[in-house]
Amino acid sequence: MTTPTTPPSPPARGRRRAPSRIGRAASRAAALQRPRVLLALLLLFALTCVMLLDGYLRAEVGGDERVRTGASASDVPDDVLDGGPILTFPGGQATTVSVPDKTIVLTFDDGPDPTWTPQVLDILNEYDVPGTFFLVGSMISRHPGIVRDLVEQGNEVGVHTFTHVDLSYQSEARVTREIEQTQLALAGAAGITTTLFRAPYSSETNAIDDYSWPVYQNLGEDGYTSVFIDTDSDDWKRPGVSKIVEWATPEDDEGASVLFHDAGGERSQTIAALPKYIEKMKAKGYTFTTVSGAMADQQQQEQQEEQHQQQSQQPGGGRQPQQSGGGLQAAHHKATGATLYEGKALVAAVAVAEWTVPALSVGLVIVGVAVMGRFAMMLVLARRHHRQRNRRRFSWGPPVTGPVSVVVPAYNEKECIEATLRSLARSTHPVEIIVVDDGSTDGTAEIAESLGLPGVRVVRQANAGKPAALNNGVRHARYDIVVMMDGDTVFEPDTVRHLVQPFADPAVGAVAGNAKVGNRRTLIGAWQHIEYVMGFNLDRRMYDLLRCMPTIPGAIGAFRREAVLQAGGMSDDTLAEDTDITIALHRAGWRVVYEEHSRAWTEAPGSLGQLWSQRYRWSYGTMQALWKHRRSLTDKGPSGRFGRVGMPLVVLFQVVTPVFAPLIDVFTVYSMVFVDFRAALLAWLAVLGVQLVCAAYAFRLDREKYRYLLMMPLQQLAYRQMMYLVLIHSCVTALTGGRLRWQKLKRTGEVGTPAGNG
Repeated sequence: MTTPTTPPSPPARGRRRAPSRIGRAASRAAALQRPRVLLALLLLFALTCVMLLDGYLRAEVGGDERVRTGASASDVPDDVLDGGPILTFPGGQATTVSVPDKTIVLTFDDGPDPTWTPQVLDILNEYDVPGTFFLVGSMISRHPGIVRDLVEQGNEVGVHTFTHVDLSYQSEARVTREIEQTQLALAGAAGITTTLFRAPYSSETNAIDDYSWPVYQNLGEDGYTSVFIDTDSDDWKRPGVSKIVEWATPEDDEGASVLFHDAGGERSQTIAALPKYIEKMKAKGYTFTTVSGAMADQQQQEQQEEQHQQQSQQPGGGRQPQQSGGGLQAAHHKATGATLYEGKALVAAVAVAEWTVPALSVGLVIVGVAVMGRFAMMLVLARRHHRQRNRRRFSWGPPVTGPVSVVVPAYNEKECIEATLRSLARSTHPVEIIVVDDGSTDGTAEIAESLGLPGVRVVRQANAGKPAALNNGVRHARYDIVVMMDGDTVFEPDTVRHLVQPFADPAVGAVAGNAKVGNRRTLIGAWQHIEYVMGFNLDRRMYDLLRCMPTIPGAIGAFRREAVLQAGGMSDDTLAEDTDITIALHRAGWRVVYEEHSRAWTEAPGSLGQLWSQRYRWSYGTMQALWKHRRSLTDKGPSGRFGRVGMPLVVLFQVVTPVFAPLIDVFTVYSMVFVDFRAALLAWLAVLGVQLVCAAYAFRLDREKYRYLLMMPLQQLAYRQMMYLVLIHSCVTALTGGRLRWQKLKRTGEVGTPAGNG
């Protein structure tokens, strides 16, 4: 289930290096970042593997109806079909063994189960009766302690496959895998392997057919003893305690392999019936043994009969018969070498999955509730903001009509600078335009000067980075209000006029404008357009009402010159100097607001590589700024509002939630494969529907065309995943102490003078 999150608001474009150093810096940065990218991907891959392992372990167990009935048994020897319940292949020849008279082999299928198996063990221990447990490998790996107790108590265990699958229709490789994985689980849990096997959905030997016979043959050649039953308690049907006891009782004092279940469903009737059954059979003179014990007893009985025949032909007596019940765990073998260590690794991995997946489930539920709550809050506050700001009586104060300074930092912007300056020249509000050329080598400054536009001044400086260029522009500004924009951005004629009106309120120190994606005709541009409208601008309405705006975008923002100087100017401490200055203004007691009618059109990255670089820098820069201003959490009074409200919201919805978001998607796939495909798909579609509602409302507020929303499902499947990985990459960089350098995006200049919002 894709969880929508707000990406960090677009910061200014960071420190810019001299051309001779950019290539080397980029190469060094790429070399440093590759291991972090791999680490981020490996972490996600590891968690995905853990969830897949957990899903594999939780494959459905239970429901003992046969998958297939009525098949031919023409290939099965009659001696097997009419023989005893224990099938072996000594010397490659199929041989069956019957349970001796007045002997019961208690067998239990589908365990171990943490609820029912310990109760069964307590009953067996109380009556000093051994059992033979045919265990499911996935259950063994999840409950190794129960298996150890079972073996140490003297019971015998056998393989019941790893996922309780009917082996009749499986490939030979699948059969081998099911057996080997179960043996590994046994080795890891109890340090043993076993030669006993019982197929899921099997019953008496006369039910063997041509589909299942090759499975028993192949396993017999590998040394396995296949165990069937003589008597079935049918306890899985839950017929009642008396019926279970009755159906499990053999006729005419015959010996029997009797089937019960200690897992695979609700087994309270089995627990209640088992003591009554043991007492009944003991009262009838029966003894209890394991499969190995029954085989030893049968072999001993045959030897005694042979000796008796020999002695009857000779004078004199013979030896007294030995006591029965030898070799109760003869099928067990000590696990050694690779089998033992691989088994321990499997059990350890399952333990990690058993802890991780429930913890993730709880965490993701909390995140999901928080995100849905944020959706509701965002819609309510955005609507209130829109209605409040569009009332006829709403006013910031007397109209702001005085001229303002517009600072345009530029570094190698030859493709865009002309469109940027011409858009400013058409401003309906009086402006002076200060182009700060930050050591461009492509003739940006010369292009700006050659246009001959009124009110344009070009200030040249050696390459020092965007914060220095902005500070230089502020120093050269003649007016008290300074508008800052990027060199690849164009304004509408009324943009500046709308942007500066909030300064009629003397408490306002800065204003964030409405940044729009200009190059939205490509698929990646359309995806970013949706993100800007919904993720950036809808959020800003919410933050505006809460008075904790986290970022004034570098593409369009206005500041009181006094406020910027009071905050110490634009800092190069972080890669997100606009987030840095915005938080600094909050902490200085200034109010930061959003003006939705002030629109700027910017050129978004045109390739996935450039998009990754840009968003990686945004995410990491935002984390730097949050860490730099972490003491805002303890600020008092009005200046501490950002720390009390804004900081927790930004951390939760721009860092924590996006980090969990890929896991939510993985969890959705997990649910589709291992739990309930339809329910998981419906849940994903429901969340997508909520997102579409929010996006549609955001588009309505911004008067955008709805046709772009047709691309939103694909955006959730592809684009969002990339954004989540970018954030994880940024988190890894932050945790490993990396320092990211600025990388300039390649511009095309395709964003010209805005002609509308189509």
